[in-house]
Amino acid sequence: LRDARHFAVLGDRVAREMFVNESPIGKRIKVENDSFLVVGVLAPRGQFLGADLDDTVYVPTARAMALFDRAGADEIDIAYVDGADSKAIVSEIKKVLSARHGREDFSVTTQEEALKSLSDILTMITLAIGALGGISLLVGAVGIVTIMTIAVSERTNEIGLFVALGARGRLILAMFLTEAVVLSSLGGLLGLVVGISLAYLVSAFLPSLPVSPQWSYIIVAEAISVLIGLGAGVLPARRAATLNVVDALRTD
Repeated sequence: LRDARHFAVLGDRVAREMFVNESPIGKRIKVENDSFLVVGVLAPRGQFLGADLDDTVYVPTARAMALFDRAGADEIDIAYVDGADSKAIVSEIKKVLSARHGREDFSVTTQEEALKSLSDILTMITLAIGALGGISLLVGAVGIVTIMTIAVSERTNEIGLFVALGARGRLILAMFLTEAVVLSSLGGLLGLVVGISLAYLVSAFLPSLPVSPQWSYIIVAEAISVLIGLGAGVLPARRAATLNVVDALRTD
């Protein structure tokens, strides 16, 4: 901190873009108006939550604070060996910083805590999406019940004719259940087409955000659509199968 050198370590992407087909080690780069000697290049690390970890330049802390006219650091990242007691490390960090600052005006977050917070956020998002999906399924089921009830009412005379010609209740039941399943399956396919299209659209505009539909989820989603149609079509189908043949034939 007292005698920071003008050294820099480059992220993989920065190194490749600034020094094409040549080693950047020993070369100089300019950050703002300061010249820095490149002493290292990081191995490729990829992206995390949309941030490109390879699009980075590391310089000594004192030089960075001077460049951006900062009196102190906003964040300090500390690496420790695998298997170390993170609670003991946090305790020691708090002791050192509290002694330097005179009070505890900082927060220490371990990787485990950060991952737990991220997991909690993802769980909440998943539950919210699940609730929205449940409401959509309920609305879809009500819609299918309504459509099938109207279909039974409009085809009462036709149902009576089928029964008069020898069709059994099981055949009428199967016919309307099949219609309900086909209706829900088509609705499910339409929803999948829209969802997959949106996923690829997001992937095209935001390459850093990995979005790819999984076939297992697609199959499960379509199966749920079929089951919703089957369940929603039971009551209208039973009503059609139990119609009185005489009353049905009299219906206009």
